[in-house]
Amino acid sequence: MEYCKGRITKLLVDYFGDDFRRITHALEVLKHSEKIMEGTEGWDYEVLVASALLHDIGIKRSEELLGYNNGKTQEEYGPPVAEELLKSTGFSTEKISRVCEIIGNHHSPSRYDYVELSILKEADGIVNRLEGG
Repeated sequence: MEYCKGRITKLLVDYFGDDFRRITHALEVLKHSEKIMEGTEGWDYEVLVASALLHDIGIKRSEELLGYNNGKTQEEYGPPVAEELLKSTGFSTEKISRVCEIIGNHHSPSRYDYVELSILKEADGIVNRLEGG
């Protein structure tokens, strides 16, 4: 499990480079996700880790293409980037699909009944409030 966390963290850091604010945000969301999951059942740890760390991965592509980002553009551009990154980790196609569905829905009313999505939304909300956003 720690191998999964380390590998995906490296992908995140390599992708965002010097964007320490986005890297730190993702790590904080993962930290809060892990706390929340302790009192929850039915989650897949690898899916939760990948979703938490990569949930805002679409920001960079959105800003490159559009010059801005918002929840909608993060949901649009995030899943293809996450899929590309996760293919290098040995994640199963099923897990990659689930992570992409979570990333593509983390700002919208839930279209999926995934426990990992609920955990991510709660953790992201906590971190956003702590960051003043």
